[in-house]
Amino acid sequence: MKILYYDCFAGISGDMNLGAMIDLGVPESYLVAELQKLNIKGFSLKVEPDLRRGISGTKAQVLVKKNLFEKHRHLRHVEEIVNGSTLSDKVKALSMKIFTLIAVAEAKVHNIDIQKVHFHEVGALDSIADIVGAAICLDYLKVDKVLAAPIQLGGGTVKCDHGIMPVPAPATSEIVKNVPVKTGLVQHEATTPTGAAILVATVDEFTEKVDFPIAKTGYGIGMRDVSEVPNVLRVYLSETTNEQGVHDVMVEEAIVLECNIDDMNPEQYGFVLDKLFEGGASDAWLVPIIMKKSRPAITLSVLCTPQKADEMKEIIFKHTSSIGLRESVVTKSMLHRETLTVSTKYGEVRVKQCVYQGKAVRSKPEFEDCKALANKHNISIDKIENEVLKNL
Repeated sequence: MKILYYDCFAGISGDMNLGAMIDLGVPESYLVAELQKLNIKGFSLKVEPDLRRGISGTKAQVLVKKNLFEKHRHLRHVEEIVNGSTLSDKVKALSMKIFTLIAVAEAKVHNIDIQKVHFHEVGALDSIADIVGAAICLDYLKVDKVLAAPIQLGGGTVKCDHGIMPVPAPATSEIVKNVPVKTGLVQHEATTPTGAAILVATVDEFTEKVDFPIAKTGYGIGMRDVSEVPNVLRVYLSETTNEQGVHDVMVEEAIVLECNIDDMNPEQYGFVLDKLFEGGASDAWLVPIIMKKSRPAITLSVLCTPQKADEMKEIIFKHTSSIGLRESVVTKSMLHRETLTVSTKYGEVRVKQCVYQGKAVRSKPEFEDCKALANKHNISIDKIENEVLKNL
């Protein structure tokens, strides 16, 4: 199993993340080549070793031509750049997930439609490269799970396009809602909106517990060097195999939320389930029941991480007729899963493979990949799936 852990004791920014990923082992040449697939000119990546308070690491900086730096973009402009590139679909999807988090936060802060948000600093080429670069690096590392410590936000004030703002900036506060954070370690902006969005979009669990063997450590050096706290982002990479004693069954704590509903239009249940999954639910389901006076009803159940519980409650109370729910802590046991890419005569398909006692016990082709190839070649999805399993 491969785990990436973000130790954000001094915060995180887009450039610190790139530096940490390169320091961890992502080849600079690979990152540069992938960024070129954006098909936009005017920026370059400068990577060099650096030092902060005795800690050595890698500093990555996206250099942008001055006449291009002030160009403002809307979400649709960024989407055109990303989706018009030759990057992989996985990188495109994660990049837009990060950008959308920022756009939603800015829209709420300024009370405007998401498509009217001017990205300002985030829309500049350096931040486009930071965000897409983050997706490229994570895709290269092929980790099974991403963990992070509580995010250090800093303190004091920060100057931005809208003037002097308190730290954390309003957009950052919105992005890290329901995420464990710390403040006040330094009197400056320790975590930028870009850094916050990268974590919220990619981290599976926030925890201070490091209970896995550390195979490699990387340090991303920040631009600022004005405090006694080293301005670095530390990341750990853990790689374990069955021969090294890793368990096939992963056990973790989860939350189950349930409510009984007997007065809601059944047509709306699909919408509610979609909202729950979009919000990060691990699973959600409906069970028909009979309540008092023989009234037919539905039990809505949601499985999620402890960090997502408040967000799931908000969705339930906002989008259903429920006025109360039950909450219980459960232990979730999961088979170790790996994602493989299988090449067939029709194209490439991702396959989720479950491992138990050192052996693959179940392989499931990614449905959306099979669907896309079936449409492309005008054949059945079954034929694509059979071809994938034959090539495993």
